[in-house]
Amino acid sequence: KTISQLTMRLNGSIPIIQSLVALCPLLGLMGTVTGMIEVFNIMAVTGGGDAKSMAGGVSKATIPTMAGMGAALSGGFINTYIKSIAERENELLEDHLTTDH
Repeated sequence: KTISQLTMRLNGSIPIIQSLVALCPLLGLMGTVTGMIEVFNIMAVTGGGDAKSMAGGVSKATIPTMAGMGAALSGGFINTYIKSIAERENELLEDHLTTDH
């Protein structure tokens, strides 16, 4: 019972971290879509003749996707690291509990 309770505590936050990592690119993409909608609205109002300002708007709109991908990559590495620590601690716990008796 003790091992299973501690294992649950060690691994309890890992699914939350995995979900947040999976959401990062989607949130970035949502920011990009929102930015592109703004660019298209500005094009509709101004007539869409200024390619330079349009390119600047598109460039700004893609920044959230890049940030989301960077966060997902970093989060993936961190998640793997945390999982390996949790597994190692669980193995150490099992070893200590089995050798103490």
